[in-house]
Amino acid sequence: MNLIKNRPQAREQAADGVEAHDAVAVNAAHSRELYKKREPIYPKLVHGKFRLGKWVFMALALGVYYILPFLRWDRGAGAPDQAVLVDFANARFYFFFIEIWPQEVYYITGLLIVSALALFLVTSLFGRVWCGYACPQTVWTDLFIAVERMFEGDRNKRIMLDRAEWSFNKAWRKIGKHAVWLLIAAATGGAWILYFHDAFAVVNNFVTGQAALTSYIFFGVLTFTTYVLAGTMREQVCTYMCPWPRIQGALIDKEALSVTYRVDRGEPRGRHKKGESWEGRGDCIDCKACVAACPMGIDIRDGDQLECINCALCIDACDDIMAKIGRPKGLIAYDSQDNVDRRAQDLKPRYRFLRPRTILYAVLIAAVGGLMMFSLMNRAVLDLNAYRDRSPNYVRLSDGSVRNGYTLTILNKTGETRTYELTIEGDPAMQLRVLGADETSRQLEVGPDQTQDFRVFVTLPRDAVDAPSEPLSFIVTDMETGETAQTRSAFQTGEIR
Repeated sequence: MNLIKNRPQAREQAADGVEAHDAVAVNAAHSRELYKKREPIYPKLVHGKFRLGKWVFMALALGVYYILPFLRWDRGAGAPDQAVLVDFANARFYFFFIEIWPQEVYYITGLLIVSALALFLVTSLFGRVWCGYACPQTVWTDLFIAVERMFEGDRNKRIMLDRAEWSFNKAWRKIGKHAVWLLIAAATGGAWILYFHDAFAVVNNFVTGQAALTSYIFFGVLTFTTYVLAGTMREQVCTYMCPWPRIQGALIDKEALSVTYRVDRGEPRGRHKKGESWEGRGDCIDCKACVAACPMGIDIRDGDQLECINCALCIDACDDIMAKIGRPKGLIAYDSQDNVDRRAQDLKPRYRFLRPRTILYAVLIAAVGGLMMFSLMNRAVLDLNAYRDRSPNYVRLSDGSVRNGYTLTILNKTGETRTYELTIEGDPAMQLRVLGADETSRQLEVGPDQTQDFRVFVTLPRDAVDAPSEPLSFIVTDMETGETAQTRSAFQTGEIR
């Protein structure tokens, strides 16, 4: 009875066979009040190539996110076999065949730089396609809306359900929707923690209550944020919280493609009666199908707007209407403001993808990416650091000779145990001894994918002391491959001249 009571009256038609929607752009800047309670947006399901593209990308993105932690990659005995792993306990980042050590954090920096430049390039070419297709907020919101539609129906049914008084029908639909939302949010939070420990072990420990406290904390935080941001805040995240809409204004120009209402073709707009001529009027019949389809709650016909995420669902909605009324598709399309102006002057549209800014971004991406790739392909698998004892700074032995103590840290990045020969460069009279080894042994063994410390003493006879400080270098040589690593230090004598 409640649904019948709140059923809307028959709608008027914008054209023959085309319903006129009563959708209002509640999130448009001119109608949005800062402290006003959020007005819910009920995006209508549309069908078309852009909607299909969003379904495909959403499935791929979610599949990668949820499945990737469970993929295995053999790295040999003693090394984790999870393909993608951020191993804080052992200070490693694994990505398939790539292994990043703490000393190589600059690779992460380079990756972030390349990602940022790629985002700049894509934005300067196609506007905010990242926001419309790839942003996690968009992907999860799209998924949550699909679940909402599954329980409550499409736009009109959801509006009717929200207006209806509470009943068993309304209750089970609302409870079911939120229950599935919570399951998706929990899966999202659970998948995130799998990237930081072995996924199979974490799942087992998590369900048996044996996981680390931090796992439960991050699971709870990410479950909550996913549920709130994708389920209840939605377009508010993009409008108020995200800085990207403000940044993009500096990255696009009049020739950047974005979702555009071709005002030169659509105006003057108005309803169209069957048999009426199209002469002297625009193709827009003011059906508001584009507004009804918009998940951001705006009217694309108002022009470029900060709130628009370029999801192109309004294009699918408008193309469907154009097909019904027998007019050419593309009233709303990916276009540039430059082309709108050119058509107003009876000039042919042009699409220039090679522009100074796009060339600059492409060159920077190639340069940074090439530098990173070269460095990665030629990086050393052996590293050496020396730390001289500071307290005491030196020790004067009974025979007058001076001794300095050092801690050598050898980093073996290979998957095999390696033996290295240690030598020094400095005063020829310097004598080297490795603590724990015999007097003549200078061979140091380091396990696979490990860092190991060695205590070393260097002694300079009294007759050779002729300066307060002597230059000194330590060199280790891989006895199998011949690869070397060298580090500079100093030898302190305490001699005052």
